Amino acid sequence: MVAPPDNDVLWARALHFQHNDGSPALSGVSLGVREGEILAVSGPRGSGKTALLRCLSGLVPPHRGEIWFNSVPVHTMGPLTRERLRRDRFGWIDPTPVLVPELTAWENAALPLMMRGTSRRRAKTAALEWLGRLDVGDAARKRPHELRQAERQRVCVARALAPEPSVLFADEPTAPLHRADRAHVLRTLTTAARSHGITVVLATHDADAAALADRTVTLLDGRRVQTVHLPPVPETEGRAPCSLSA
Repeated sequence: MVAPPDNDVLWARALHFQHNDGSPALSGVSLGVREGEILAVSGPRGSGKTALLRCLSGLVPPHRGEIWFNSVPVHTMGPLTRERLRRDRFGWIDPTPVLVPELTAWENAALPLMMRGTSRRRAKTAALEWLGRLDVGDAARKRPHELRQAERQRVCVARALAPEPSVLFADEPTAPLHRADRAHVLRTLTTAARSHGITVVLATHDADAAALADRTVTLLDGRRVQTVHLPPVPETEGRAPCSLSA
């Protein structure tokens, strides 16, 4: 077992992962992510992007291969240690908004901070700041059922950014948003990452999202490839066919 390069905050070697039905999701993927870097993981749907993020973030262990975070082997951690790592050092944004229905928007955004032991007052201040940056500050006291889907997704982004994680994993974070909302959320996400030194691993099949990253790696059928041509996005989203290079 060889330790990763010193300038990589995340490093993975020869990752293999299978779905529950036994079909391969990752087949020997290796990559490194530098501290403060925004890395886009691109590729069509079903290419293994989500599986890669889930493995890198410790949500699931790979079936084979190594994952290191700040020279600490994540792949040898037990479930409780991985859970603490995700709580204390990582952030996550799902492709669709998942919020606690009984909590207000600001309480949802403050939840990770309070789980870390931050006082309610400080957690609320941070949550309100990020909700404001994402243009949903006026919805801070509303509960999820009172919000539009785009607003709920912005609350999820605020929740991920408020604790200022070391690494933020964003799995198609703008998938449920319209074009204008996508652009604003992506700008806020990337600007916040750069200003706060947050490393971002962004899974996307959106060329505009990938273009905001420092670097792009491309997956196809669970493997890294040099170039993949993405299928056309439906005209209802106002998008055109495109291609990406790793």
